[in-house]
Amino acid sequence: MWTATQLPEESARPLNPRQQVVPRPGRHRRPMTAPQTQKDKASKRKRVLLTVLTVIVLLGILATAAYFIKQLIDRKYFFCKRSVKFIPLDKACDGKDDCAGGEDEITCVSNFKVNTTFPVRLLSDRSVLQVYSTGSGWRSVCSEDWTEQHTQTACQQLGYTYKPRSTTVPVKTLISSLKTGPFTAIRPGTKTIPIHQATIDRKICKSGSVISLACSDCGQVGSQDRIVGGTDAVIEEWPWQVSLQQNGQHTCGGSLVSTRWVVTAAHCFSGSKKELNRWRVVSGRTYMGTLGGSYVDRIILNGDYNAARNDYDIAMMRLSSPISVGESRKPVCLPPKALGLSAGASMVVTGWGYLEENGRISPSLQKASIPLIDSAQCSSPSVYGLAITSRMICAGFLEGKVDACQGDSGGPLVYLSSSRWHLVGVVSWGVGCARERKPGVYSNVEELLNWIHTVIEKNS
Repeated sequence: MWTATQLPEESARPLNPRQQVVPRPGRHRRPMTAPQTQKDKASKRKRVLLTVLTVIVLLGILATAAYFIKQLIDRKYFFCKRSVKFIPLDKACDGKDDCAGGEDEITCVSNFKVNTTFPVRLLSDRSVLQVYSTGSGWRSVCSEDWTEQHTQTACQQLGYTYKPRSTTVPVKTLISSLKTGPFTAIRPGTKTIPIHQATIDRKICKSGSVISLACSDCGQVGSQDRIVGGTDAVIEEWPWQVSLQQNGQHTCGGSLVSTRWVVTAAHCFSGSKKELNRWRVVSGRTYMGTLGGSYVDRIILNGDYNAARNDYDIAMMRLSSPISVGESRKPVCLPPKALGLSAGASMVVTGWGYLEENGRISPSLQKASIPLIDSAQCSSPSVYGLAITSRMICAGFLEGKVDACQGDSGGPLVYLSSSRWHLVGVVSWGVGCARERKPGVYSNVEELLNWIHTVIEKNS
């Protein structure tokens, strides 16, 4: 029996079906764009760089403008922070409170008189240690029972101390006035009290010798005149020389005598120059500059300073923080009492002052070698007459030619003794510059040592 076979239904699916692509979230085809060329990238970098440079230049211009505007304001006005107002600069430090709380009278130049004798000193070119008491006067210190701690204590009393050391000097080799005393010696068990309180009087030195002190590396330089008639100098030869600047302008010279103290002239702070914040001390520079100056927190004038006579013309400035000692920054030695200078002794004066009378400040440090002039000759009627006091010394040439000048004021006059430079004078005054029979007059540091040591001790 014929039967028909049932065929399966034809499938609608293709023989090789493609797998259906299901879109996944977050995955998109990137647009078909042409790749960025190296030229386009470089152009974009240039635009960014140009924008950055433009911003930097604009900020620099604004900062510079702000600096100069501040300088101009500071030269004319004092800013009262508490009351937020400006007052004319000449009203600051005038003895009247123009700011709230007397703010304008706080940071000012002060005066200090000394009515006592500083009880420790070094004497003669041998640097013999002497101590003072009201009853016994000055006595040389014998070497018996002396220790290293006593050396440290004595040098700390005298100011700048760096690797202090002591040596002994045989009494028989001293100058005649010291050979017979009076003497004193250390009491046992007195290592830390002040030297002048640690001694007891002696008729003779049992050891046959006295103490000589070298308290620091002051006055030593690595190598060995414009000032009018002078020559160029480098700061490494005269590393104690500093520039005192008010509102960025060189006003006077000065001398480092320790890492924190500068000796200068009192007349540098006349008029409206009494506000401390205006002053900077620039050190370590051969060429005049205004950057990197040290701030000042004390300016102390000798209380006996007489502006009319230029007498006691000395002042001291205390730096807000100590300078770092190096080849271009190093204190000069204060001289011992009775250093023994004689007429004709060769001195050196340094500074950035005028190269000629009525001239201009020198951009480079200058030096000049000049002789000490006998005090009798300097105070003769044909030179300065009665204007010269015991607080002054004269140095230079009576025929003129070489001299300190304006801008050198307050700077150092130094003398080399025992391989160390000593500050023997401070540039003070004179008639003109390098005029005939009108040499430079300097404050006599030896006569003012008592004041200098007392100021340092009371403000340390």
